Amino acid sequence: MTARRARPERTCIGCRQRAPANELLRFVAVGDGDHYRLRPDPDRRLPGRGAHLHPEPACLALAFKRHAFGRALRKVGVVDTGELAEHIHASTITPDHPTGRVSQQQGRTTDMSTR
Repeated sequence: MTARRARPERTCIGCRQRAPANELLRFVAVGDGDHYRLRPDPDRRLPGRGAHLHPEPACLALAFKRHAFGRALRKVGVVDTGELAEHIHASTITPDHPTGRVSQQQGRTTDMSTR
């Protein structure tokens, strides 16, 4: 009988749930000083300290709301999440959805007929 090898797990900085590393998107901070941008690293090859996030807009929004990027990457300054957000939104495109994207609607509906 062969020994089973444990799969590495990481924590999503958005929802704080642990998941196998291959289900999370790794990203790194690029830039020096007070400004840096987040670069997606799907191949897990870029140098530097990385952090992990589910490739879902909801986890990205939670990470942004919690100010988790600076803590996870041990960086201080202004963060540019544009490249990371584009990568995540592009990965949520589905061919069966009429607009090609998963709905981004959040919150409660305002149906006045039930009041």
